[in-house]
Amino acid sequence: MNIGILLKEGPYNHQASDTAYKFAEAAIARGHKVDAVFLYNDGVTNVNRLMDPPQDDRHIAERWSRLSKEHGVPVLACIAASKRRGIDDDVLIEGGEITGLGTLTDIAIRNDRLVTFGD
Repeated sequence: MNIGILLKEGPYNHQASDTAYKFAEAAIARGHKVDAVFLYNDGVTNVNRLMDPPQDDRHIAERWSRLSKEHGVPVLACIAASKRRGIDDDVLIEGGEITGLGTLTDIAIRNDRLVTFGD
């Protein structure tokens, strides 16, 4: 099954980021294809490589970067939401990209499922 993921919450104020990441890992492990992760609203802050969590905490931006590098999953941030939150190409994780909202429509059309995480 081909799956697109929509993540609408930031990394440390809501469980959605962790759940979306674990879902993507599990789907890939079960042989499904995760086509793309699209970040919207506060979700765009997941691609900020400048986040600096405490040493004993998970580094969510690094997780998304690793998913992209190891499995070829593009992590796409909505341009309008990114601009509102000061996210630009200079702070993106490796594997992250800023793109238009139309990309979300394309992801929804070309995949069997679009799974949404966040309010």
